[in-house]
Amino acid sequence: MASAPTREDHFSFGLWTVGWQARDPFGDPTRAPLDPVEAVTRLADLGAWGVTFHDDDLIPFGSDESERERRIKRFRDALDHTGVVVPMMTTNLFTHPIFKDGAFTSNDRSVRRFALRKVMRNLDLAAELGASTFVFWGGREGAETDSAKDVRAALDRYREGLDLLAQYVIDRAYPIRFALEPKPNEPRGDILLPTVGSALAFISSLEHHEMVGVNPEVGHEQMAGMNFVHSISQALWHGKLFHIDLNGQHGPKYDQDLVFGHGDLLSAFFLVDLLENGGPGGVPAYDGPRHFDYKPLRTEDSEGVWVSAASNMKTYLLLKERAAAFRADPEVQAALAASRVPELAVPTLAPGETYTELLADRSAFEDFDVEAAGAHGYGFAHLDQLAVEHALGAR
Repeated sequence: MASAPTREDHFSFGLWTVGWQARDPFGDPTRAPLDPVEAVTRLADLGAWGVTFHDDDLIPFGSDESERERRIKRFRDALDHTGVVVPMMTTNLFTHPIFKDGAFTSNDRSVRRFALRKVMRNLDLAAELGASTFVFWGGREGAETDSAKDVRAALDRYREGLDLLAQYVIDRAYPIRFALEPKPNEPRGDILLPTVGSALAFISSLEHHEMVGVNPEVGHEQMAGMNFVHSISQALWHGKLFHIDLNGQHGPKYDQDLVFGHGDLLSAFFLVDLLENGGPGGVPAYDGPRHFDYKPLRTEDSEGVWVSAASNMKTYLLLKERAAAFRADPEVQAALAASRVPELAVPTLAPGETYTELLADRSAFEDFDVEAAGAHGYGFAHLDQLAVEHALGAR
């Protein structure tokens, strides 16, 4: 049985997760609105460390300055009272009809200017609340028809916007870095920067690329048919995993936002193993928030919301425990060695060796026994079965 979550686990939730009223395209809400102060208090009681939010989750769109300040003060008081922190903030650039054709990439220049001002205002608030990461989810940055959007011009405008906002943060000496959140589709037919790989390629073109990383989400990457563990591995390899959204998903369909692990359980097991044990020497490969971006099922009442919130943390801790047991198992260690998994970390060339020495090495080609090498088995089936048994708690 996994231990109870503590602040040291760095679990965080978005206000939009536990606060989701369960409205969908085919049905009205099944739950009443949730006061952000109650959300902070209940999450703290469950052992959560952090809370995140879009501006509109806390301050309704169009609020005047006095109402904005009143709501921020109530929220800050709740944070101070509970000790919950705000590790990440973002801006809603997708709900209001003004953003129906995007924010940074809208065909309407005036909308793009409004979006930039909205974000700058929220960067000030993020700095005020101590958030170190600012996420950009371009849910409306896309199109339904190829005739309606010049994608090359849209990417120019996307880059222009992020370059401007990065300079704004630098000039104000805010200790904030940016994280792009990829998604292939929904709500737009096709969204720009649909996968981790495309986001990483785009980041390399930015003026201040060093302060921009990614915020991958389990469901989003799996909607595109990607292997999420591979995507996270590549983000880590680039040093660009600035934040992560954990949830569950059943394959390439609509964005389900299930409780973490309540989709592809084996993928969740390998993900936790990577995050917790994937660094050099088996140390954690990622030291940021374990952030849950899920939605309580529409069938649940208000109490079911908190049951599901606790389930995210419990599942993560169970998988963390199972991954540690997997790594410590002597049979697993032997199977890894037999499968030559550690050998992949050994450079193909010897220290100081060049292609000249490689060409002169007859054992590498002319005398290499390709038949014996081709007949050699790697034992991956046995290794994977050991992982399954550990994930299921059978070992």
